[in-house]
Amino acid sequence: MLRNRVFLTVMICLLGCVSCSKYNKLLKGTDNEAKYEAALKYYEKEDYDRTLQLFDVMQAYYRNKPEGENIAYLTAECYFKKKDYYIASSYYKRFVTRYPLSRRAEEAMYKSAICYYNMSPKMTLDQSDTYTALKEFQNYVDLYPNSERVPDVNGKMDTLRTKLEEKEYDICRLYFKMEEYQAAITSYEAYLKDYPNTKYREEILNNMVINYYRYAENSVRAKQRERYELALEKYNTLCYVYPDSEYIAKLEPTVKKIREKLENYKIK
Repeated sequence: MLRNRVFLTVMICLLGCVSCSKYNKLLKGTDNEAKYEAALKYYEKEDYDRTLQLFDVMQAYYRNKPEGENIAYLTAECYFKKKDYYIASSYYKRFVTRYPLSRRAEEAMYKSAICYYNMSPKMTLDQSDTYTALKEFQNYVDLYPNSERVPDVNGKMDTLRTKLEEKEYDICRLYFKMEEYQAAITSYEAYLKDYPNTKYREEILNNMVINYYRYAENSVRAKQRERYELALEKYNTLCYVYPDSEYIAKLEPTVKKIREKLENYKIK
């Protein structure tokens, strides 16, 4: 039994060596047609490393031939399938630039955006790739507005925008929890400007009432009145936009104090 296993292992190693020797001979040879056919077979077998090696050594030979277009596109595809998305995106863009009239140009442009979509990290990390994906998807929609892929692209763009929105709102929440009053106000105002239809608007108005009140309480006297008034303004907006909001009742003790503070300014 052991002898059979050893024999099988030796045979596998020998076959591997023969295969490697045959591949190396092909790679170093001058028969580009044989290389091209072999590369396509390796691609079908999902041996992308060998495919890329063969494509690399014959790109110059096929540059201005029909095979050159196929090599350029499949090179990008190899990197995509290997999940080397930065490199894949670069090759897809190169393909579009070199073959703008190709039937694959649209797909290459879409795949380039997909590369960045796949690289878009979780919400807590830097979102540079998310912004790039949005930009590339928008370029795709602008160039191919009637494409059957547009609904899919719009859906993916919504997913990316939601991620960015959530990340920005987390920053707002953090400033609020840390009682960084000015930073919280600035971030909330910027957030509402960027996302006027946000689902967090009601919560933000509530938090801004509390934040302005605390800000006033911790301010020099010359700044207090203005900040109490801003707190009351946000409260009135909350009551107008969300008359049934559960926050209104919770804010009543705070609003009562704010009004008392403002009454004292009138008396004086």
